[in-house]
Amino acid sequence: MSAQLIKGTEIREQILEEITAEVAQIKEKHGVVPGLVTILVGENPASISYVTLKIKTAHRVGFTEIQDTQPVDISEADLLALIDKYNKDDSINGILVQVPLPKHIDDKKVLNAIDPDKDVDGFHPVNVGRLMIGGDEVKFPPCTPAGIQEMIIRAGVETSGAEVVVVGRSNIVGKPIANMMLQKGKGANATVTIVHTRTKDLAAHCKRADILIVAAGVPDLVKPEWIKPGACVIDVGVNRVGVNEKSGKAILKGDVDFDAAKEIAGCITPVPGGVGPMTITMLMLNTLKSLKFKLGIE
Repeated sequence: MSAQLIKGTEIREQILEEITAEVAQIKEKHGVVPGLVTILVGENPASISYVTLKIKTAHRVGFTEIQDTQPVDISEADLLALIDKYNKDDSINGILVQVPLPKHIDDKKVLNAIDPDKDVDGFHPVNVGRLMIGGDEVKFPPCTPAGIQEMIIRAGVETSGAEVVVVGRSNIVGKPIANMMLQKGKGANATVTIVHTRTKDLAAHCKRADILIVAAGVPDLVKPEWIKPGACVIDVGVNRVGVNEKSGKAILKGDVDFDAAKEIAGCITPVPGGVGPMTITMLMLNTLKSLKFKLGIE
């Protein structure tokens, strides 16, 4: 029997509808809506495509969205001054600087310049520290891990006491989702192990997971025999493995052998259409949270 599919596309629609309704209520009661600014440096096609989707989604849920595109040769000092301007703008609740940045600009310096209370990506060191402490200290969990946790919750998967194995140790996905799953709270209270491509007997660790989260960036890394029957499998990998000759579109594969894994797992995310759609969705949720923090709304 095939596993239940956890479709990020469907969950995204549910959450965006919830955000839209809440934004409308806040506008009616307080006369304001969330403000989001996206700073794009240069004309990287992938970045433009991603930013365009962010803008479209922000408009859909009723945000004020500012797209601030700067030339590729903008100086680091001018970019930092621009961030400072938005830090001081009371109408802006979320600031995003699209990466990658040109080589003459220090990514870390730019990231650290964003007001932590407007860092809706959740990557500022202050927000990383808040995430580590957990509980009420957390303001903005990183968007992809937040999306993963939300998918697990909405799929009805029991996390309390569950064995969670995270394959991958990146600062963007692996480390934060591991930390989030072991905290006290909804969709957490799990026992978490982080493994990676240099772990001895990687298969044995994966095999005991009730919830297996794979974010290693290696196509088909996880084999079906590595999966515990009935486990929840979250595949974060998006690997380009070729091009469809008819459509010209990239052929994408996850880090899990999906076709075989879905016959063993209890539930599983597809690629594409799984975790991917959740990232921008949770970005919108973080921006809404930022405004609610400012207004003192629970």
